[in-house]
Parts: sequence; C-alpha cells; structure tokens
Amino acid sequence: MSRKVRVGIIGCGGIAEGKHMPSLAKLENVEMVAFCDIIKERAEKAAVNFGIKEAKIYEDYRELLKDETIEVVHVCTPNNSHCNISVASLEAGKHVMCEKPMAISSDEGKKMVEAAKRTGKKLTIGYQNRFRTDSQYLHKVCSNGDLGEIYYAKAHAIRRRAVPTWGVFLDEEKQGGGPLIDIGTHALDLTLWMMNNYKPQVVMGSTYHKLGKKKGAANAWGSWDPEKFQVEDSAFGFIKMENGATIVLESSWALNSLDEDEAKCTLCGTEGGSDMKEGLRINGEKYSKLYTEKVALDSDGVAFFSGSEESAADLEARLWIEAVINDTAPIVAPEQSLVVTEILEAIYQSAETGEPVYFKKSN
Repeated sequence: MSRKVRVGIIGCGGIAEGKHMPSLAKLENVEMVAFCDIIKERAEKAAVNFGIKEAKIYEDYRELLKDETIEVVHVCTPNNSHCNISVASLEAGKHVMCEKPMAISSDEGKKMVEAAKRTGKKLTIGYQNRFRTDSQYLHKVCSNGDLGEIYYAKAHAIRRRAVPTWGVFLDEEKQGGGPLIDIGTHALDLTLWMMNNYKPQVVMGSTYHKLGKKKGAANAWGSWDPEKFQVEDSAFGFIKMENGATIVLESSWALNSLDEDEAKCTLCGTEGGSDMKEGLRINGEKYSKLYTEKVALDSDGVAFFSGSEESAADLEARLWIEAVINDTAPIVAPEQSLVVTEILEAIYQSAETGEPVYFKKSN
C-alpha cells in the first residue's frame, strides 16, 4: 500500500477551495491534515469539507509549520505573502506548492529559489495551464522540433469585461498589480515553456488604468468600485530574448476588444506555427502549399496523446504529489517561474519610467 502524503493548506479562500483542495481530495495517496486561514471560519469549513477527521485548524501559519508530520504545504494566500510563507515552509522542512504568481518582486522570487536550494526541499508554482490537454500536446510538438526555431510569439490574456471584484484583486499592496500579474503571468509562463527560452535581454512595457475609473461598468462579476480599483486594467509588454526571439504579451481585465483569449499563446517558427485561438491549430507549408491543421484532442483523437479525462488542476496536483513521493523534479521549476516574475516586474518598471529594462546577460 502506498504511503499517504500529509498536506497542510495555508490560505483557505477561493483558489484553495476551487482548485487545490478538490484536486488533492481526489488523490488516494494524500491526506489533508491541517488548514490555516486568518479567518478561522474558512479554515474550519475547509477542514470539514476536505480534511481527515482529526484535521487541525490554525490562524497562524507558523503554528502549522511546527507539525513535523506535515510533508507538503500548499500556499494559497495573497501574492504579497507568498515569499515569506514559502520560505518559512521550506525552512521548516516542507515541500511547497505556491499558487501563482511566484512573488510580487524578483527579489522575493530569488529568496524562494535560494531557500529551496538551501533546504533541499521541492518548490513549484501553480501554473495549471501547462497541464491542459492542448498545452501538453503543443509542448510535445515544440519539444520535437516540429515548429523549428520559434522566433516570434504572442502571450494572450485578454478579457473584455471580467474584473475580479472580490478578495484582494484590486488591492495593489497585497496583489502587486492587476491583470498582468494575475492572468498575464499564466500566458507568459505558457509561452516561455513552449519556446524553452528563459533568457530575456530587454523589455518594454505599458500599463493603463482607463476603464477602471468608470462607475457602474458592465462586468462579469458585477460593477467594480472605482475608488478601490488601485491596479492597472490592462498591460502590454514587448520582450526581446538573448537569441533574438520576440514575445508580445497582452493582458487585460477590461478592454474594448472582441479578441478575447486567456492563458493561450501563438507561436511562429521556421518550420511551422501554432495557435490556440479556435482549439489547437498547427500551420505550415508542405509540398509548396500552405496548410492549417486543427488537432483533435478528445479521447478519440490523436493517437500520440492519451486523451485523459483528467482536468488540468487534477493532473497538476497528481504529478506534483508523485514528484514528492518519487523524489523527482516538479514539472514547473521554480527557476522558470522566477524568470516569469522578472519579466513581469520589468514590464511594470518600464511602464513607470518610460524606458526599456535590460537584463544581465546569462551565463
């Protein structure tokens, strides 16, 4: 019988309740044994719904970390607390799954990577869009070299009107930014992963707070309060990599555009291209003719992909726990997530100063 991995949840709000805890609950080799939240009632509710019978409740994460039987911690708190909690958890001997974004600054992200190396514990970041069926397939295509050298890409995270009005999403201090750090981070992570390119050279960025000033605006989750809308409503970045490749990153919670896409990418290579606009499409040239192929990704589709019914969140959780049990590297490496954080920070910095941000040449 396989051993049970004892997991503690720090932060029992929406992302924990909607993603982390339901996915972990489906795994027979996991026990959720401790729940922590600054609102005690949330932790109590989570324990009832997802915990073992003897699950413990905490209001201070430092008390949870004293439990030496807890092997894994999931950090599902506001962005500005990711670094401190993750570092403390690693130093307490826990493996850490931290919800995205990694941190609100590159300095904090570096502290997390350094703590993982220093302690020998595993650290990963919750970029679940890598685990979608289309993403998994496209990554195989890219890894196989079918697109050739990918030298131009777009990272898409555009919502027409879908501003999250609950929690701390509009709080600049706790969130660290708006749609760029919230959903732009997913699109950028996906794009860099497909390109297998983590060496930025220079970044230019623009951020806008235009529609967030409007009162009574149409919105998927009800009108926002302009007085509380402290972050940008859209942001855009131009990223040039050391090898000359270019990435355009677009993100918005509110933009007058019908071209809506989220956590998707467009790739252009020397041998072919791809996009996720209308399902997964591969394009190229063959026998002096252009072709566009829409990839079938259901269970009866392409033989070279298994067509699992497992959701992206469920697959992410399962592979993470398997990495802990088997002592293998997690799919989302913290060093990769740090580059995402560095680029996002550079876009914000460039938008503020009006100047490009240059990176030190990598070794």
